[in-house]
Amino acid sequence: MQVPLIRLQCGVNSYDWGKKGQSSAAARFAAATPSSDLTIQDDRPYAELWMGTHPSNPSKDLTTGRTLLDLVEDNQALLAHSVAARYGKRLPFLFKVLSVNKALSIQAHPNKKLAEQLHARDPKNYPDDNHKPEMAIAITPFEGLCGFRPLAEIAHFLDTVPALRQLVGDAAATEFSNIVKASGDDASEETTAANKKVLQKAFASLMSSSEAEMSAACDTLVKDAASARSDFAGGGISSTSGSTLAELVERLHGQFGPDYGLFVLFFLNFVTLEPGEALFLRADDIHAYVSGDIIECMASSDNVVRAGFTPKFKDVDTLVSMLTYNYAPIDEQKMDPADYPYVTLNRAAYSSGSSALLYDPPIEEFSVVRAVLRGDGAKATFDPLDGPSIMICTAGKGKISVGPTVQEIKEGYVYFVGATAECVLESEGGADDEFITFKAFCEVEDHSNGA
Repeated sequence: MQVPLIRLQCGVNSYDWGKKGQSSAAARFAAATPSSDLTIQDDRPYAELWMGTHPSNPSKDLTTGRTLLDLVEDNQALLAHSVAARYGKRLPFLFKVLSVNKALSIQAHPNKKLAEQLHARDPKNYPDDNHKPEMAIAITPFEGLCGFRPLAEIAHFLDTVPALRQLVGDAAATEFSNIVKASGDDASEETTAANKKVLQKAFASLMSSSEAEMSAACDTLVKDAASARSDFAGGGISSTSGSTLAELVERLHGQFGPDYGLFVLFFLNFVTLEPGEALFLRADDIHAYVSGDIIECMASSDNVVRAGFTPKFKDVDTLVSMLTYNYAPIDEQKMDPADYPYVTLNRAAYSSGSSALLYDPPIEEFSVVRAVLRGDGAKATFDPLDGPSIMICTAGKGKISVGPTVQEIKEGYVYFVGATAECVLESEGGADDEFITFKAFCEVEDHSNGA
């Protein structure tokens, strides 16, 4: 019987958008494995640390060198029979650390049905037949674009950003503004459907403009941003100031040159997260990460439909047709974590700030618990789960134990915890030190309100 606590060696992918050298949390965490052959280079970008069984970059048992994929295929009890029956012989989630220096592509991830169609039609660019809803939790201050803005904000930008209106086209922009103004606060299904239809039309008009038109409009946009500053885009809006928008336009233009993404940002919510804050992105929701380090968890898939801020394959027609066109203020896009009820926190006298918060998206494949233990000797005892979990330490140090097996855990250490195993964390350090871990898990027959 495989011991249900396995220290993992996890691979880091080097993409152009990653943070360079030691500034990348993904690189530092990957290099924390003693047997890792990774030597962090100051001028090399390190983008993603992958934790899981996805065949593109499966994690390995640090002791034996066997992949986690092989281990769970050989011993399904590690997953729990209920999880294996539902999702097959692999983990149903992929756990990552992303370190973003340069904006990722304007993108969305297909739903299950579309993923199957795209994979069958174009397996090179769509390597999985699975959907990919995902959740992002900030480790450091984070910036991103997430979901369509409230429509009145888009109408404001169509009226105050000449280059944007030029690309969307005056007729489409006028139609959009008229319908949005007429709908007012009406939230009926009929009005919402009409709003989504006109939003799709305006977005499609922007994305179908020619490269020459886009490039010329970019020249105007960047000049306006540089000269107007705080007055740019009519002074901005309450959630995004004119100076913030001007800085974003200049920064992203510096990263990519003329690009459709410079105009898409006026359609999307600009969001900032502090450590511990989170977003959930459903399949078919448009988004882009701009900067920062995050924990990311998703259904086990590597499908991405891109349309801007990338040299990779773009599939604009698919993106325009697949999006939900849901629109809402950014506060509605953020997740509200709750206390995780299936953990016992034994606090040292000076560690009253300890906590365990559950991030529980409305899907079955995964949930995440962020545990913060303060001071030496603070403990968190996690009840057994009828499913597997992966845990990473992002700050501090301590011990992790499953039954009689006790191992050290500190920044960058990653462990797989098998099904039905009680897991205990204990912090080590000074009174003001924080021992922070993230635990991704799946449990089909749950007792945690969908976790």
